[in-house]
Amino acid sequence: MSNSAGFVDDYLAYLLARASHLISSEFHAVVEASGLSLMEWRVMASLSGKDSLSINELASIVLAKQPTVTKLVGRMQDAGWVKRCDAAHDKRQSLVSLTAAGRRKVQPLLKQAKAHEAQVVSALGADAAHQLKLMLERLIATHTSRGDC
Repeated sequence: MSNSAGFVDDYLAYLLARASHLISSEFHAVVEASGLSLMEWRVMASLSGKDSLSINELASIVLAKQPTVTKLVGRMQDAGWVKRCDAAHDKRQSLVSLTAAGRRKVQPLLKQAKAHEAQVVSALGADAAHQLKLMLERLIATHTSRGDC
């Protein structure tokens, strides 16, 4: 890095945000063309492969506030993509899962997302891409355990 580099050119939080923005923006058009909003896509992708998640878990994963996710899940339930039920251990907690229609809706997007990811990391190589994911998972785990999420 040259001495003329600005602060953000070597600032981790900025580099992470910029990379995320650039990579995500490329895929947003695909999501929107499918008829889903970005938040709907995030919820459905988060629920994929899971039996269910609580509203609070979903809010944490999709990086949104709980009331926003509650309203979104209500609309998605009306659309037939998710179902909500009370948790057996706590009736105050709602669990959300994909319906068959929701799985059919999101499945092609999951495949397209994986193809997009493969294209994005192809320049890095498989080993470097794997190491990057491991480092990001460690960063997330470290800061999640501090209560930052």
